[in-house]
Amino acid sequence: MPPPPIQLLPLATFTPDLYTRAWQSTPHPSLPLLATTHDKTVTVFSLATFSKHSSLTGGHSRSIRSCAWQPSSSSQTLRLVTGSFDSTAGIWTYNPAATLEKPIGQGEEEEEEEEEEWEFTLVLEGHENEVKSLSFSPSGQYLATCSRDKSIWIWEHLSGGEDGEEDEDWETVAVLSEHDGDVKTVAFAPGFKQGKRHDGRRYGSDCLASGSYDDTVRVWREDQDGEWGCVSVLEGGVGTVWGVEWEKRERENGRYQRLMTAGAEGGVKVWELKEEEGEEEEGDSRWGGVPNRMRQSLREEWEVKGVLPRVHTREIYSVGWSGESGLVATTGGDGLLVVYEEDEETKEWKVRAKVEGAHGPYEVNHVTWCRRFDKGAEGRQEEMLVTTGDDGVVRAWEVRIGE
Repeated sequence: MPPPPIQLLPLATFTPDLYTRAWQSTPHPSLPLLATTHDKTVTVFSLATFSKHSSLTGGHSRSIRSCAWQPSSSSQTLRLVTGSFDSTAGIWTYNPAATLEKPIGQGEEEEEEEEEEWEFTLVLEGHENEVKSLSFSPSGQYLATCSRDKSIWIWEHLSGGEDGEEDEDWETVAVLSEHDGDVKTVAFAPGFKQGKRHDGRRYGSDCLASGSYDDTVRVWREDQDGEWGCVSVLEGGVGTVWGVEWEKRERENGRYQRLMTAGAEGGVKVWELKEEEGEEEEGDSRWGGVPNRMRQSLREEWEVKGVLPRVHTREIYSVGWSGESGLVATTGGDGLLVVYEEDEETKEWKVRAKVEGAHGPYEVNHVTWCRRFDKGAEGRQEEMLVTTGDDGVVRAWEVRIGE
């Protein structure tokens, strides 16, 4: 029996238009907020009304390339980190204590002074060139930044302020410089409970992937001494790696989540960690008692387990993997928006929907899956796609399945 059809239908255009190249749109993990980077500004949109909620300005001297929401916090403070062409990362905070009683962006129109609630609280300095990408670990403890200077910096948020308030105290815990080219993207893996090999006996729970202009993806982990190192180099022949995306759903067989890589050659590959036979028994630590100089020999092997059909004719800039449906979306320099689905029996990926000229003649820089909060969702746990383009427009797309 053939799978039900999938349609991509224009749902809404976020207002106002930004009238300048927009780089990335990032939904908040739980609140109805979407942060979009453009010029020297981040515009925060309401996902309930598809309209502007607030703006973050005055923090950077050059364009803002990327942003990431801190996924958890012990206080009511929202925290957004921005990466800029001025070689810095900026920390922005917003205290929504009064508005958390109702979801931000719903109900009556927001007051003008809301924009003043955002505060630019700290600058993270160290990179020599523009910061291209940011990613938080699942707990929010670690932040990874990457740059044209070929390095990845890992920062730790040291919380614990007085009276329940959090201090803006960040410490550099690692500088990773093994890439031979600009580091284009970084992404921490979701925080699922893993099997014996990955529950902390051999490595820490956090895992980071990075993609570079050197045509490789590197996988990084923290050892039991708190030192970060590269455990695998993925060379997949996709050219410059523009996007890496982790599987968002926990796998039924308990295996480690897969990783997608997309690049300049218009291809997307699916990588899976090769599990070793005879995993360590309870209490056996592969790191324990091993001198630091020998630990570099402990590596992971990742294998290509899938290839998405080649549809794009130019670079794929962004790939999004849904945590709800398992569908994958890609966008890039050819203006296409494409949705793929994996056949559960054959494990082959198939194109399920495609939109040409998703932003007219303009390149589409980013795509993300996002929960719907608007009235049209009618209370259902629906997802939509959000695309961000060179035209300064942010678009929402309905993903209609089976109609």
